[in-house]
Amino acid sequence: MELKGKKVAVLVDNVYQEMEVWYPLYRLKEAGAEVVTVGATAGATYTSKLGYPCVCEKSYDQVSAADFDGVVIPGGYAPDHIRRYAKANQLVADFNQQGKLVSAICHAGWVLCSAHGMLKGRRATSFFAIKDDMVNAGAKWEDAEVVVDKNLVTSRKPNDLPAFCRAVIAVLRGQTA
Repeated sequence: MELKGKKVAVLVDNVYQEMEVWYPLYRLKEAGAEVVTVGATAGATYTSKLGYPCVCEKSYDQVSAADFDGVVIPGGYAPDHIRRYAKANQLVADFNQQGKLVSAICHAGWVLCSAHGMLKGRRATSFFAIKDDMVNAGAKWEDAEVVVDKNLVTSRKPNDLPAFCRAVIAVLRGQTA
């Protein structure tokens, strides 16, 4: 169990992309990590683009970056909801400031854009439609299945999930590029 003793937050909100929540969540659990879903309201059920439910275990008010080793931010339209919460943006910024894993796939780059300047000068990727947002937030955008810049792991779309999860696990194990 390569991630035994590690704890990871997965941010959730309505209209999330199913595979971008559940694939990393189960892959990290399979590797031995404790995974906690975090969103605006603890106990709320958030639904995916196709209506698949995900129960939020903890709210932004109940957690801090100090409680975890990293965060996974899924895509879909959920990132546009997540970034509307100042505490969510601050949480992601705190993970980054503490040098802990910050991982984002697809449209999750929107949250990074709102996380207090964390993209300035950083290599990153995202779904192509938000490339301008990423660049305007200071990212050095690349079209690649996964981009690792120290503690930051980003990917473009669901097809990139295998590479994304491998990179997430590597960063959690202390292996950075």
